[in-house]
Amino acid sequence: MLKFAEGSVQIELGDTRVLVAASIENRVPPFVKDTGRGWLTAEYSMLPRATHTRSGREVNQGKPSGRTAEIQRLIGRSLRAAFDLAAFPDRTLTLDCDVLQADGGTRTAAVTGAYVAASLAFAQLLLHGDIQAWPVRDQVAAVSVGLLGGVPLLDLEYVEDQVAEVDMNVVATAGGALVEVQGTGEKRSFRRAEMDALLDLAFKGIGELTAAQDAVLAPALEEVRQVLAKGTRRQAPPKPEKEIWGRP
Repeated sequence: MLKFAEGSVQIELGDTRVLVAASIENRVPPFVKDTGRGWLTAEYSMLPRATHTRSGREVNQGKPSGRTAEIQRLIGRSLRAAFDLAAFPDRTLTLDCDVLQADGGTRTAAVTGAYVAASLAFAQLLLHGDIQAWPVRDQVAAVSVGLLGGVPLLDLEYVEDQVAEVDMNVVATAGGALVEVQGTGEKRSFRRAEMDALLDLAFKGIGELTAAQDAVLAPALEEVRQVLAKGTRRQAPPKPEKEIWGRP
C-alpha cells in the first residue's frame, strides 16, 4: 500500500475511507523504558475535506481536539488488547489513522484497519528476524450500531448517526470477547433488551470484518506460519562495513 511504512492499509466501509500506516521505531516512552516491553500508540486525524464542509487542520490549533484525543486513546487501547507488548521489547509501534472521507464510523474503521496494518508490520519484523515471537494475542475489529425508529442498524452512515436514538461503538475479538463498548442514549434512554440486540448485531458485523481481515492478511500470515514452524530465528548479525562498501 504505502511504500515506506512497515505496514499499511486503506479500509473502506460504505463511503468512509481511512488510511492507516504502521511505523516501528527502536525506542519507547520513558514509562516503558527498562521494562522489557514495547509500546503501541495511535494518532488520528481527519483531512480538511473529509466532511461536507472544510474543517481546519488541528495542527494550526496547537493541540488535538477533545474528540480526536478520545479517538486516539480508543484505538490505542483496542490494539494494545490484541498484541503482546513483551514480544517486541524496546520498540514503539505507532498507528497513524488518517480519515480521507468521513460518512460515519471513522473510529471503528480506524480500529479495524489498524489491526491489519499492525499485523503486517509485525510480520515484517518476524520475517526479518528482528523479533522472535509472534505478538498477536487476539484479532480485533470494531463496528458501530444504533437504534433508528426502534430498529437496530449496523454500521450507521452519517445521516443515520445524526438522527439515531441510540448510538453504540463496539470493539471485540474474533472469538466473541468484548474489548470496549461506548453506548449513548442520544434521543432517549434504552432498555437492556435493546442493548443486547445491538450487541448481537455488532458481533455479526465484527464476524464479517474479521473474515475480511483474514483474507487480506492470509499471504503474510502464511509466511509467518512457515517461519514459526521452523523454530526460533536468530537475528542476522550486521555485515562488516568493508563487505557493504567493497574495496576502495
